[in-house]
Amino acid sequence: MAEERLKRININRQIKRTAAQVNLHAHPDPAQRVVVFFNASTRLVGVSLNAAYALLTSWALRLQGIPVVQFTCWAGMSHCVLGTTRDNVTQHPPCRACISQSKWLYESAQVSPFTYLPDRHLSAKLKSFTTQQLQEFEYQPDWLADRQSTHPALSIPLGKLVLPSIRWVLRRHNLQDDEATRYLLGEYILSANRVAQEFSALLDKADPMAVVVFNGQFFPEAAARWIAQQRGIRTITHEVGLQPFSAFFTTGEATAYPLTVPDDFELNEAQNARLDAYLSKRFQGKFSMAGIQFWSDMQDLDGSLLQRVETFKQIVPVFTNVIFDTSQPHSNVIFPDMFAWLDLVLDLASRHPETMFIIRAHPDEDRPGKESRESVRQWAEHRQVSGIPNVLFIPASQMLSSYELIRRSKFVMIYNSTIGLEASLLGAPVLCAGQSRFTQIPTVFFPTTLQEYHHMAEELLSAASIAVPPEFQHNARRFLYYQLYRSSLPFGDFLQEDGIWPGFVRLRKFDLQNLTPATSPAIKTILKGILENGNFLMDADY
Repeated sequence: MAEERLKRININRQIKRTAAQVNLHAHPDPAQRVVVFFNASTRLVGVSLNAAYALLTSWALRLQGIPVVQFTCWAGMSHCVLGTTRDNVTQHPPCRACISQSKWLYESAQVSPFTYLPDRHLSAKLKSFTTQQLQEFEYQPDWLADRQSTHPALSIPLGKLVLPSIRWVLRRHNLQDDEATRYLLGEYILSANRVAQEFSALLDKADPMAVVVFNGQFFPEAAARWIAQQRGIRTITHEVGLQPFSAFFTTGEATAYPLTVPDDFELNEAQNARLDAYLSKRFQGKFSMAGIQFWSDMQDLDGSLLQRVETFKQIVPVFTNVIFDTSQPHSNVIFPDMFAWLDLVLDLASRHPETMFIIRAHPDEDRPGKESRESVRQWAEHRQVSGIPNVLFIPASQMLSSYELIRRSKFVMIYNSTIGLEASLLGAPVLCAGQSRFTQIPTVFFPTTLQEYHHMAEELLSAASIAVPPEFQHNARRFLYYQLYRSSLPFGDFLQEDGIWPGFVRLRKFDLQNLTPATSPAIKTILKGILENGNFLMDADY
């Protein structure tokens, strides 16, 4: 513990030294409008990847003469996302430690702190609400009504804004109507309202050219983003990219990963070789996301499973997602949620006994500290999947190779998992049930209605052979290459692992010149995106 604390102090001292250098060389241009940054949900103590991306970007802007304001939480919420203890929701967040970390990060910056002040009228209003009513709750506070005296009434959809956060915190999609859930929903709504009020006041004062927030899904940043969008202020969100130490920036919602691949983009010989080398490692499980290594030991199919598979005419792997993940709200366009889709899979299995359906739980479902409270494993137990002869459930803890399943499959069923893109890359037919980042271009079979989905599933199960449109694999390669080498903006020259927590970082030693567009392709891309309405895609591979 003492060693960890010493490491943290040294990391923060290094940040302080670099920030002081930035402050020395930054000369704000009075003719330039402000850029506001806000990321209350990226960390408590320490420096997460997303906290580092925002900090480095703010420094780069300041070095170009752009004034920056850090909207900073100083105990500004009764409960926040990362400060919530799911087994004791009334426990207060560790505000003192978080504020201390913010002071290290923003000591040399222009800071606009906000504190918490509950809306007593709103608090009284929420006390009698059910979980469902809280999820759907909208509110027109006095401070917003006063500002809109000459405009039509506008209500803040507070319930909608906090819903992804509480699902993520409680590790479930379908919320229970119990005291703990109602309490947390109410506190998140009160806190989101306070963030919105304070952020609105900051926008009145600062009149920024742009706002930069972390992912836009967690309620503090979602509330700020909503307020900015009502003002017509350009709002940018960011998330971790697909490559190690890389970021994704967008004017859309980062967790939806909006990405436009030019129609005329084609991989050349060198790019194809580079992508093949990446895929060779990925298909062995040698990759990480946000500092997390999901596959510690990928295993081939054992003899007993192969023997069971051979008793069926065909196999269909079914790949699931983590139900509370912040990508899920974007996915539910055909089905209300992933479990409704899995129920349909069981219906298909009952009518196709010749087909073995292998339902694979996502490896992140059992990640220590992030375990699902509403899991595919629980669904399988409730639906008594183990008693269905042609359905096999593989739990998250079993490191069975998904790629071996794909290679042996007739076709693959997914909700919105990235494994669907990889299956297309392997040439397999893929039936997708949820909107995904790669359904933006034709890469998989993706019906638009429930009826069309049901019809296509039956058609694929009954077909003697499946003709996969050649553009699926072609587009999958184009899309993945753009994800890896154009939209994943590299920060590896500035960051390294902190040696304490996975996904947390420390600064490398670098010259401030490296934080300029002339030296860093990533900084050039981000600044062009913020200042010149760019698309946050690098002009060339890195």
